[in-house]
Amino acid sequence: MRIAVVGGSLAGLVAAMLLGRRGHEVVVLDRDDLTPAGDPEAAAATAFRAGAPQIVQLHVIRPLGWLPVRRHLPDVYAGWLDAGVVEYPLAQQMPPTLADRSPRPGDDELTMLLFRRSTIDWVIRRSVAAEPGVDVRSDVRVTGLTAAAGDPPRVTGVTTDAGIVEADLVVDASGRRTRIDQWLRGIGARPTELTAAECGVAYYTRYYRLRPGATLPGSPAMMVNLPMRRFMLAMFGCDHDTVGMCLVPPAEDRAFKAVRDPAVFTAVARTVPQAAAWLDVMEPETGVYPMGDLHNTLRRLVVDGVPVATGILAVGDSLCTTNPTFARGIAFALQQVIHLADAVGEYPVEELTKVMDELTSTRIEPWFADQAAIDAARLAALRRELRRTPAEPGGSAGPGGSGGSGGSADGRVDLASLRQAAGFDPDLFRAQVRLLGMLTPAEEILADPAVVRRVREILASVERPPLPDPSDEELAAALAAR
Repeated sequence: MRIAVVGGSLAGLVAAMLLGRRGHEVVVLDRDDLTPAGDPEAAAATAFRAGAPQIVQLHVIRPLGWLPVRRHLPDVYAGWLDAGVVEYPLAQQMPPTLADRSPRPGDDELTMLLFRRSTIDWVIRRSVAAEPGVDVRSDVRVTGLTAAAGDPPRVTGVTTDAGIVEADLVVDASGRRTRIDQWLRGIGARPTELTAAECGVAYYTRYYRLRPGATLPGSPAMMVNLPMRRFMLAMFGCDHDTVGMCLVPPAEDRAFKAVRDPAVFTAVARTVPQAAAWLDVMEPETGVYPMGDLHNTLRRLVVDGVPVATGILAVGDSLCTTNPTFARGIAFALQQVIHLADAVGEYPVEELTKVMDELTSTRIEPWFADQAAIDAARLAALRRELRRTPAEPGGSAGPGGSGGSGGSADGRVDLASLRQAAGFDPDLFRAQVRLLGMLTPAEEILADPAVVRRVREILASVERPPLPDPSDEELAAALAAR
């Protein structure tokens, strides 16, 4: 089968690699230059692309993402490790408040991967470049689709600024700014069905490198998320002694636009003692990378039970985007393309759109709905905080999660409550990691009677230390530090 992949994203390149290895003739089309850099540092230096601002933000790969890669693409997984990607096992993720740290069966699959996104992309680009069945064409802009008439139309290829590329199947991996609906209109097809909900936050990320001989304070912990009233601060150890630090305020809090200035970014980060300790052992490697206009989106190519067209599929951010806070995007993309590669060998092209839509319904949509609900509650809390007058006491909900209440009247607990209690109970800690890693459905964990009971016991009996939240005056001074 001849397959055209539109977009050299992670989803697009992994799809191309999997399909090429199964004997298909694959062509990848991208408007940018996909030539692999010489090494991970060169890749990092040229990683920023205006059309893909997420590339320079913080990333992790949770179990749902890396487990199938290790199984289906073991050479890629080994290449990641050789390039410096850090395996972050469960034992290192455990907070100091957790008394029982003894290992248990199954802990190995709760590892996370830490890295600069440019590093894993570099490995993937090198692997794709070496695939004999994959033709990567850089500097090519896709302008539309070709199709055979029908109801629905049957896509037969793409039009580009370099001519027509014929294909039995087109895979749209062009990202969150995909023009798929415009392309479909051009062949007389109905548009896709897009569900969207605002994330309500903005991201400001900067990278550092550890000074020679230095270690991160609090090691072996290499990943810290601190939700506070006005913003969340995240810090991740990455490959090659690099460290990413990210400030995540509400998007409508205009005062935080000042953190684009590296001096202001540093001043705000230093209002948090744990971040100040990390900054003391690092040197900045980059400026501040902003990212905004974020939405949770879910696209369906089957509308009212009928495909809008056959011979075309969407993967990665073209299909679904979620708030980056929970690091679900890469795992979603990898799951989709592995399923796609299997489906292409099992079903005729005319059935693939429905087959992949079923995957969306069962494995993607529940997590999308979960993220949209979390963001709606969190955004409401953030807006209450923004409206608060200085004379009023501050709340405890920041962009990283709402203040835990121990649950709701329907016999469930919320994720924020589980995360607060997880630091004091090994069973709850593993349940939290399985939920965040998307190995167990959120509803199954949050409605488990044993989980509900234990969370409520802990939140009622354990005194939790306050977050190191800066005062309004400290934060205002930091935001003015130009």
